[in-house]
Amino acid sequence: MPGSPCIRHGDVHRTYDRNSIMTDTALIDAVDISRRDPLSGQMLLRQTRFTLNAGDRVAITGPSGSGKSVFLRALALLDPLDSGHIDWHGKPVERATIPRYRRNIAYIRQRPAILEGTVEDNLRYPFSLKAYGDVQFDRPRAASLAAQAGRGSDFLDKRASDLSGGEAQIAALIRVLQLAPEVLLLDEPTASLDPESSHAIEGLVDAWFADDRQPRASVWVSHDPAQAKRMSERHLTMRGGILDEAAAPRHVNEDPAQ
Repeated sequence: MPGSPCIRHGDVHRTYDRNSIMTDTALIDAVDISRRDPLSGQMLLRQTRFTLNAGDRVAITGPSGSGKSVFLRALALLDPLDSGHIDWHGKPVERATIPRYRRNIAYIRQRPAILEGTVEDNLRYPFSLKAYGDVQFDRPRAASLAAQAGRGSDFLDKRASDLSGGEAQIAALIRVLQLAPEVLLLDEPTASLDPESSHAIEGLVDAWFADDRQPRASVWVSHDPAQAKRMSERHLTMRGGILDEAAAPRHVNEDPAQ
């Protein structure tokens, strides 16, 4: 496939061929970004260059505490950078464009924040925010996403307090997907979930990715090598705050010591 990757101490440059269409559209270009612990001064993310093109599906694995979540939060501009900058569609993200950037670059964490009320109340919440004042809640669309996750027509009416951990994560993901983001940054969204819920989350992301109405890409952090292989076309590792090329993920039943 034309367009080979270039890796230099965590640099990632890749063009991905989806549905036999080659694209070089850079959705996100992180240039020498880094993060330090504001209290200890410890380097959490060493200077990293990373380019995410339209069509990319990236998985990141690595030990706990290696900087995976720090990296995703930095990409989402949820935490301040200590160096470097992020370009979006070839232009630096300025303070005035951060709300629009965050609308398109969605961060999904391991333990979602669920509000009181029903699932529908949770799905309606983003539309009460200024950033989404130009769009309205679409219940049939939300119900369709719930159906893709194997949930019935009554799912939107369930009380948030009655949701299992898997159902809460499904609701949180639907809350994001209904807003049609360009990029999903998934921070171990299926950790501690049962297999059925994990597969439902994976299915929702696959269905979102298959919708070609706009350029899109994903970065999935996972501790499960089999999941990383299923949900990506490119595998990276994070160790000691350094993002780098990875060998092919091992099968979940393989002995990592071998």
